Amino acid sequence: MMTTNQPETVELARVSAGECARFWRKPRHDALECLSATFRTHVYTPHTHETYVAGAIVVGCEGVNIADYRGAARPGDICFVNPGELHDGAPVDGGYTYRMSYPETDFIVEIAEDMLGRRPRTLPRFRAPIVRDPALAMTFARAHRRPEAGHGSLESDELFHHFFTHSLARYADLEPAVYATAHHPALARARDYIDAHLDEIIDLATFAEIAGLSRHHFLRAFRKIYGQAPHAFLLDRRVHAARRLLLHDVPPPQVATACGFYDQSHLNRVFKGRMGVTPGVFRTTA
Repeated sequence: MMTTNQPETVELARVSAGECARFWRKPRHDALECLSATFRTHVYTPHTHETYVAGAIVVGCEGVNIADYRGAARPGDICFVNPGELHDGAPVDGGYTYRMSYPETDFIVEIAEDMLGRRPRTLPRFRAPIVRDPALAMTFARAHRRPEAGHGSLESDELFHHFFTHSLARYADLEPAVYATAHHPALARARDYIDAHLDEIIDLATFAEIAGLSRHHFLRAFRKIYGQAPHAFLLDRRVHAARRLLLHDVPPPQVATACGFYDQSHLNRVFKGRMGVTPGVFRTTA
């Protein structure tokens, strides 16, 4: 049974007070990105990350859809999302406070390499999106709070290392088998076209022509393979590109233009729907 300590009491007060979100970047661990947030009404748009996602609910309940999983995360649960997995999140029963991290693939591979004694042949993959592990969730929360408060870097380093090492040992396949996945060359051409023309207006007729399919067949097949309609997929890729530019301190108005958003307000809305914070908040931590 988990006991309530002073930091958790403070976070319980936060979920009662209203919404807030803070994003920061930890200098070590490949500039580990971290988010602490309280959401009572904010609903995440289905999206993907180029990084892993790992974190814990501190107070309340978040309803989640992660790949094929449909469920909820509560205090004592740990959430894992693999790179490229489609997921969302929404408050349940009044909201939640959670702490999340977004480790780069190189960082996770480095830990797996230490554990295996050699570099893994494939990217490690977490087997389940939600696991029940109160002790490890508490370790993560402690590691996460220290840098947010601006102190305890060595202790935080040790706690984060403990968390990720034990998470991989308990809940991940360090070298998952490479399973054959559905591959559709025509849809891959359309996907590659999106990546090469993010700043352009693309219509359905163009996509269908590139894929050599009817519009109806293209829409149905694209959603089946990629889990999203083409427009949602395009916005997702634009957010990935915007994130990379913001990391290089490019101002949001220039990012909006470069990534094909109508204007900065459009970028703000789409970015926050997927990242939980605005581009301006994200950029200040870069």
